[in-house]
This record gives sequence, C-alpha cells and structure tokens, in this order.
Amino acid sequence: MSTARQISVEDLPVACTEIELSAPATELEIDDNLPAPHRILALVRYHTDPIGVVLLDARLGRAWAAHESTVRTAMADEVAEHLRTDAITHCAWRRQRTAAQPPSITVIVATRGRPHSLHRCLDALLRMDYPRAEIMVVDNDPPDEATATMISEHFGARVRYLREHRRGLAAAHNRGLAEADGSIVAFTDDDVIADRHWLTALAEGFDADSNVGCVTGLILPAQLETPAQLLLEQHGGFDKGFARRVFDMDRNRPDDPLFPFTAGRFGSGANMAFDTAVLRGLGGFDPAIGAGTRARGGDDLAAFFRIIVRGHRLVYQPSALVRHHHHREMTALRNQVYGYGVGLGAYLTSALVHDPKMVGPFVRRLPRGAAYAFSGTSARQQRSDGLPAELAGLERRGVLSGPPAYAVSRWRTRHAVAGAGG
Repeated sequence: MSTARQISVEDLPVACTEIELSAPATELEIDDNLPAPHRILALVRYHTDPIGVVLLDARLGRAWAAHESTVRTAMADEVAEHLRTDAITHCAWRRQRTAAQPPSITVIVATRGRPHSLHRCLDALLRMDYPRAEIMVVDNDPPDEATATMISEHFGARVRYLREHRRGLAAAHNRGLAEADGSIVAFTDDDVIADRHWLTALAEGFDADSNVGCVTGLILPAQLETPAQLLLEQHGGFDKGFARRVFDMDRNRPDDPLFPFTAGRFGSGANMAFDTAVLRGLGGFDPAIGAGTRARGGDDLAAFFRIIVRGHRLVYQPSALVRHHHHREMTALRNQVYGYGVGLGAYLTSALVHDPKMVGPFVRRLPRGAAYAFSGTSARQQRSDGLPAELAGLERRGVLSGPPAYAVSRWRTRHAVAGAGG
C-alpha cells in the first residue's frame, strides 16, 4: 500500500523530513514555519541511499529516540537488503570511482514565467557535490525579462541562460540539447529541488550496465500541505519505488504484457538524464508534444520509449532523488491530471509515427491496453480507489483527446518550421 494512501485530509499538513539510518541525528529536522503537523513523512536513507519512507506520529515530538523503534522495525528488510547488496557492489567504492572520473553533465532547466520557483531550483542545483556540472536555463517564449534579470542578478556566470522562442517544453529541451557541452545531459523542472547527490547518482546509473542511453530517478513530494498535493500523491505521484531497475527489449524485459508502451513506469521528465550523443542520434524530443503544445505532455515518455525500442537500456536509479513541489490548488490539479491523459494519448501516437515497426505490437496489445486504461477493475484504476471520480474521468477523457491533439500539434509544428525556413 502506498504510504500516501495512509494519509487523510484531516492529517494535513504533513511534515517532511529525512533520516540517515546509519548515523541518525538526535532530532528530526522539520520546517518550523509549518503549522503543528499531526504526522511526519520521513525519507529513510542508509549510506545516503534512499531505502524507503515511513509515516511517523508528530505528536511524539522531534526526538529521534521517540521514533527509532518505529523506523527500524519498518525498515528492517530494506536495511538488510541494502547491506546485502553493499557487500557485493560496495556503494562507497562506486561513489569514489565516479568521483575519480566524473563524466561531464549539462543540467537543463526549461522555464517560463516562474522566476521565484526557478530561483529555488537553481539554489539547490548549485549546492550539489558534483565537480563537472554545467547549469543551463532555457527560457521558453518568455513573457517578460523577469527570469533573465533574476539569473543575471543572483547567479551571473554560474548559470548559462538561453532563450527559445518556439513555444513548448520539447522545443526548449531540444535547444538545450543542441547547446550542451556535457557527455550526459540531465533534465529537471523549475518546481523541483534536486538532492545534493543527484548528479553523482545519475552518473552511477550510466555505469550500472552496458549501452545505457537513459537514467531516471526517484521523485518525492517537497510538500504535503494541501488536499490537492495529497491527491496527486495518492493518484500515483511520480514515485517509481526504491529498487534500481534496468529496462531493455532483451534480458531486462519486464513481465508486463503492455511493455514497452507503459513508458510512464520508467520514470518522469522532472528527473531524467541521457547520453548526449545517443539522444542527439535519436533526434532529441518530439517538438509536437510536451507542455506548451496542444498535446500538453508525453515528450519524456516518447524519449524513454525510443531509447528502449532502438536498442539501448534505461536504468531507473532511485538514489538519483529530487523533490517536486506539487500544485497546491484543486483547479491546477484538475488541469494537470487532464494534461497527463492528453500527453499519454499523444505520446502513444508519436511513438507509432516515429517507430512504425511498433504498430503491429501496439495493435496486438490494444485490447489489454484499453482494459488497463479504462476498466474499473484494472491495476491503474484500482490505484485511484477512494479518490474523486472526477480525476479519473478527466484523465480518461484526456487520453482519448491525445491522438487528435497530437495531429494538430504536429501540423502546427511542421508549418511553423516551414515558415521559419521560408
């Protein structure tokens, strides 16, 4: 059962904290500005690696001694597994090897009209303990000079600033990809706070296997203070679990009858990195999908799909952690859920357009895929049990709207490119 499903609206706000179980602090660190919480959502680490989350009773206070028994009992199996794996792979040795020969990484943050959120994101990126990182902001069709001014005044030459006047997240990402100097290109959003070990963990992910074209990571909530934020987590959130996984079309093919079309299980666009040469060789992101286009989303899923079906491996690396600031208001959440549905339908359409050899496998999976998306007894719908039916309905309507939205967006994109060329 998802930890978020154990939280009710009456529990809000829920405090968020972290516990390093190999050397816990004497007190839990909690935001002092938060009204007195009833519960605490604790991310538990071991040797800095995230191993799980535990829900604690805030009424017991902040002293570690008050929560130690609960945490150690809840995490006993995860600690044992970490120590077993560590005896084989030696996490400290892996980090030392990465630190000795760190690959160069360009971090790209696409943004539009959110300088305050971006400032917070950049502060975290510049605190990371990675020696060869370039931070790049791509300002997508900016409405004013606020973002450029903020970067100039607060970050200067530490952050590279670019403008991309073609509207759309994929267009912004492609601009960053074209300009990137790093051998790895990492993407995150302006409403995300990256963990200090994020880039090191991404680099380790590329060393996890041969022919790795993409690494994704764990996304946890930065806040759980409003009903909308809680509902997003209970609707699925972005959390893909705490176990490293490798995906490909061969020996790492999961036992999933809808694979590789269920690309949302591989990761999310707020926390993804690619081998720069591989992503460029695949043509980058499809500019007809993604936020800011008629298709609204799915550019990340399409890239994951192409990585796998074109013969590369994708690694989900949970130690590559970021925290996401979910929308606080229900209106924004409804729009987001509908957009996810449109993006899913658009991504599937894009996948078949760019990889027509997958049309046959898609048609064979279509009945089961439709049941997964729309049946009230499917795992996807059971995940939403107890949630407002409106959200599930919005997502389903969005999926059906995705293919025509992609067709319109693709026409507009090609027309705009042709017009610019003329």
